[in-house]
Amino acid sequence: MHPTTTAYRVPFHVDRRDAPRRYRLVNTGTEPVDGLTLTHLGSGYCPPLGVRRLEPGRALSIAVFGAAPDDTGVVVLRWRRPDRSEYLWRVPLVAESTGR
Repeated sequence: MHPTTTAYRVPFHVDRRDAPRRYRLVNTGTEPVDGLTLTHLGSGYCPPLGVRRLEPGRALSIAVFGAAPDDTGVVVLRWRRPDRSEYLWRVPLVAESTGR
């Protein structure tokens, strides 16, 4: 039998107040995340992003250029926890979403 692990809550909140052109990604977790990368999938252009470390409470800005307001696509976030385990989160970038 395999040991069970406690579920890990995604440590980010996406602030969509300035959507569809700009989004803020906030680390709402209790630990820093390392090796954070962002890949955009969809219409328009979102510059690739790579951040060495994002501390709890800190935020970064995501810009999307040239996309239709209803078709900004998604971003795929990839990061590592302090124990070096890797996580992925697919985030729709639509203004009507709840942000989590």
